[in-house]
Amino acid sequence: MALGDRLDRLVNIDIGGRGIERLYEAARAHAGGALAMAAAAKLAAVPEGGVVLLTTGSVSRAWVSAEIGENDGPAGIAAVCRALALARRAIPVVVAEAALLPGIGGILRAAGLSLVTLEQARRTAMPGGRLAVAVLRDFPLEEAAAQAATGPLLDELAPALAFSAERVGRNAKGIYHNMRGVDFGMGRARIDHLFDAALARGIPSVAVGDGGNEIGMGLVAEAVAAHVPFGARCACGCGGGLGAVSRTDVLMTAAVSNWGCTAIVAALAALLRDPALLHTPELEERLLLRGTELGLINSVQGIVDPNVDGIPLSTHKAVVELCRQLVLSELAR
Repeated sequence: MALGDRLDRLVNIDIGGRGIERLYEAARAHAGGALAMAAAAKLAAVPEGGVVLLTTGSVSRAWVSAEIGENDGPAGIAAVCRALALARRAIPVVVAEAALLPGIGGILRAAGLSLVTLEQARRTAMPGGRLAVAVLRDFPLEEAAAQAATGPLLDELAPALAFSAERVGRNAKGIYHNMRGVDFGMGRARIDHLFDAALARGIPSVAVGDGGNEIGMGLVAEAVAAHVPFGARCACGCGGGLGAVSRTDVLMTAAVSNWGCTAIVAALAALLRDPALLHTPELEERLLLRGTELGLINSVQGIVDPNVDGIPLSTHKAVVELCRQLVLSELAR
């Protein structure tokens, strides 16, 4: 079995019982090969110093407060941003709602990235020493404002890649659902419109998701409806399921979205034959513990702790280490 297939199978073990293995089968059939390698190839194609547009963050309890975010997604995005900075000297621009940016920014800093403006980030291409950076941008919450902001932002950034992880997208009725089939679109930036526009412009795109309601899951809409609870019929009364309609070039499924990001980074390290890019258990622990300090919640249990999606921290560290060892073994051969 090839490395990409091993990474795929490892991170798609359905430990949460969400039906992810069936979504993986559909996504792999669409990609025609290993998802982690297909996604890593998109990252490897980013030109030196290129801008990468990324998004993550879920307003997990929107009906309570727009400032309560979850701990799945930010750690994964941070690992991807770190790898892009090291491998391509890329400029990651992370877009989310203003209420979640402080938490996301804190995770990016914990991964070793300096937060700067876009103008400052462009100066890192000048001689004088490397600097791993990231840029934060907020995005509108209202439909009309989001659609109006989409074109100008893509024009300004001219991204070489668009990358989403654990970012909810609207269903066919325009509603954003959680995994219980409940409408939780309030206080949420309409970033899926940005990804729809990027796809229409031919900007390469990758999405990571674990439940069927995320950006990118439009690629496997039939599988979501057939195999995910509330996939065909939600609980909010809108008449649609929780499945997101937005599509991307590559959809990386995973039992936990952070794991999908880890597998992609591992595949990138193998592709470029650079073990320095690999995510580590030590960094994973640091990111998730930093998340508790920032108030990010374990969304399954609704508590501030480092156990993502109700799965213990030790398991997340173990998955990172297994991905790392798969790559180190491959490189040694």
